[in-house]
Amino acid sequence: VQLQASGGGLVQAGGSLRLSCTGSGSTFSSHAIGWYRQAPGEQRELIATISSSGSTDYKGFVKGRFTISRDNAKNTAFLQMNSLKPEDTAVYYCNQGEMIGSYYYKGNSWGQGTQVTVSS
Repeated sequence: VQLQASGGGLVQAGGSLRLSCTGSGSTFSSHAIGWYRQAPGEQRELIATISSSGSTDYKGFVKGRFTISRDNAKNTAFLQMNSLKPEDTAVYYCNQGEMIGSYYYKGNSWGQGTQVTVSS
């Protein structure tokens, strides 16, 4: 499975961006998707997940600002990011994995990442 993330860019604080993650293959809809981000010098961290059935979960620091969604007909998942802050600056990655209960198990398929830079 190949994943491609896109939609990053430079935005001012308070602005919005919509990231896309497009997957290849016919099994995209049967897997969960996780969005991660990695800031310079930091570890990659999970920020939002969506199950194959559309259930969503968010880390507290993005809850209420970010929305994860998916369009299985287009093999694409989205991350709508509103009210962006300078601390949201990072490379954002998508991952195809599995939800078991409320836990997201990341898979081996990663998109190449898309840079999000939020200026103050």
